Amino acid sequence: MFGYYMELALRSLRRSRALTALMILAIALGIGACMTTLTVLHVLSGDPLPGRSASLFYPQMDPRDMVGYAADQASPSQEFPRQLTWADGMSLLHSRRADRQALMVGGQVATQTADARMDAFVSSSRYTTADFFPMFETPFRYGRAWTSAEDDNRSRVAVLGSDLNDKLFQGQDSTGRVVRVDGHDLRVIGVLKPWRPVPHFFDLNVGAFSATDDVFIPLSTARDFLLRRAGGIQCWGKGSGDESTLESSECAWLQFWVQLDSPAKMTAYRQYLADYAAEQKAIGRFERPAHTRMLDVMGWLDHEEVVPGDVRLQVWLALAFFLVCLINTVGLMLAKFMRRSGEVGVRRALGASRASVFSQLLTEAGMIGLVGGVAGLLLSWLGLWLVRLQPVSYAALAHLDPMMLCATFAMAIGATVAAGVLPAWRACRITPALQLKSQ
Repeated sequence: MFGYYMELALRSLRRSRALTALMILAIALGIGACMTTLTVLHVLSGDPLPGRSASLFYPQMDPRDMVGYAADQASPSQEFPRQLTWADGMSLLHSRRADRQALMVGGQVATQTADARMDAFVSSSRYTTADFFPMFETPFRYGRAWTSAEDDNRSRVAVLGSDLNDKLFQGQDSTGRVVRVDGHDLRVIGVLKPWRPVPHFFDLNVGAFSATDDVFIPLSTARDFLLRRAGGIQCWGKGSGDESTLESSECAWLQFWVQLDSPAKMTAYRQYLADYAAEQKAIGRFERPAHTRMLDVMGWLDHEEVVPGDVRLQVWLALAFFLVCLINTVGLMLAKFMRRSGEVGVRRALGASRASVFSQLLTEAGMIGLVGGVAGLLLSWLGLWLVRLQPVSYAALAHLDPMMLCATFAMAIGATVAAGVLPAWRACRITPALQLKSQ
């Protein structure tokens, strides 16, 4: 029966080609605008670590002095510094109260091979601790990550990102080779596969949509060499921000993440964090109220408003435009179906039920939606190509993934069938006798 409905629909669409083209164009324009903006929103607001983000947390506390403090800020909802001091970061790291914990900061270094045949070039770097790799499930192509013991021994080792390994060693297994970083030789012990979590949640200071870091170095080793740091820093009191004295200064410049694999561990760590802040206040190191906060990955991204406001606005405007296109499509379908009242009357008089006529008309609407979806998909690809030409940090991420591809057709067909319900219902309500008498 469905095949028969399809045949009738094709005949009808061919009979009124101009009207059919207008409906397809309306659907295509609406779908193209919607899927372009929805794809960008989907990419920017997605979960960077599906299945794991709910167990990763970003602890915060407030070690600042009372300068600039207002009484109405004395609540758990106050704004905290985005980062931790060296003293607090190391205390939390070495307490090992979480399943895993990683202390880190971003940077930039000059890299080249040990034989110096290649001129040095600037690469993004990450100075971190051993748990970074298993906690964020970084995929390794060659070798391994360094261990906690190598952290403690301040080992001169490095893990390379995929792109940097391609540049320095033509993508070969470079484990055991030497890479020169700001004039210091480090032994490569691992190479990552292409890895780019979006957003760049673990360090928003270097950009929410920045590319993957090129080289990973133990934090203790990076501090020994005073490698260049990137990202924000907040100092107070006697904190000067001098790179050589950051370990002892009153400055927040490190990111700290913990992995807590059960609700009980999460509750216990929150209590530990509160107790730590209370202890620091009791000894006079913290001057402000000892409030703390711990957000998971998605909560942290929401708090930091990672998705640009103009992207959300564009989505709402595109949805409004799509609604206008659907309303126009309803009008065109109503005109098309009502013009076929004589045909509908004859079919009803020959024994066709209202349900069968209704199904046939909705099949016709679905075919319009399918063709409109194909055209809308082409317009979406064009729209995303134009987005990638824009000078914004997330431009290169604007690609249509399989999920959004399926959503394009589901949205086009579903919306068009929904738009055809009223015209099809009106056409089915026609009394066959009146139509036969008028013929």
